[in-house]
Amino acid sequence: MIEKPNFLFVLSSQATLPSRGTPTGWYLPELVHPYNKLAPHFNIVISSPAGGEAPLDPYSIEATKDDSDCQAFLEENENLWKETEKLSSFLGRSAEFAGIFYVGGHGPMFDLATDLVSQALIREFYESSKVVSAVCHGPAALVNVKLSNGTYLVSNQTVTGLSDAEEEYMQFTRDMPFLLESELRKRGAKFESADGLFEVKVVVSGNGGNLVTGQNPRSAAVIGDTLLKIMA
Repeated sequence: MIEKPNFLFVLSSQATLPSRGTPTGWYLPELVHPYNKLAPHFNIVISSPAGGEAPLDPYSIEATKDDSDCQAFLEENENLWKETEKLSSFLGRSAEFAGIFYVGGHGPMFDLATDLVSQALIREFYESSKVVSAVCHGPAALVNVKLSNGTYLVSNQTVTGLSDAEEEYMQFTRDMPFLLESELRKRGAKFESADGLFEVKVVVSGNGGNLVTGQNPRSAAVIGDTLLKIMA
C-alpha cells in the first residue's frame, strides 16, 4: 500500500474580535471543502499557532446550516480542530509535506498576519517549491512574508483573497487591523477578484504554480480541486 503524502493545514488561534468582543476564529466551509477534496489523496495534518483547540467562528456554523458537508464534518471530525498541533513544531520539516494551506475566517487577520513562525514556515515551503495556498482571509498570512532575498513573497505575484468590497459589504471594515486586498496591493501583489461580490475566484501564481489563492468561502471547494490538479 502506497503511503499518502502529507499536507499541512493551518487554522487561526484568534478567538475574539477585539473591536466587538464577539467570537471569531476560522471559517467552517473553508476547512471542510478543501479538506474533503484533498483527504482521499493526502494525509492532512491540522495545526495552529497556539496548538490545541483552534476556535471555530460560530457564525460560520450558522451560515452553513444548509450545507450537508459542513454539518457532517461538524459531527464527525471535531477532534481535527480541537487537537491541532503547534505550528512551530513544523519548522524545518517542509520536506515531509506536499504543501501548506491556510484556512480563512477573520482570525488570521489578527494572529497569522503577524506570526513570525508562520512567516518562516511559508518562506521555507515556498522556497522549497512546495505548494503554498490560502483562501478568503487566509492570505493575510502571506502579507508580511519576505523571501530570503528580502522581497515580499507576494510582490509581482497574481493573488486573490477577500476583497475590500466584500469586507465592506459584510460591515467588518472598521473591525479589521488592515484591509486584505489593500495590504496585498501595498506589498506589490497583482490582486485579482471576481466580477461580482462573493463569486468564485481562484488564482495560480508563484514558481511553477506553487502559490494558489482563493477569494472567498464559495471558492473553497474550487481551490481544493485546483490543488489536486496542480499536484497530480
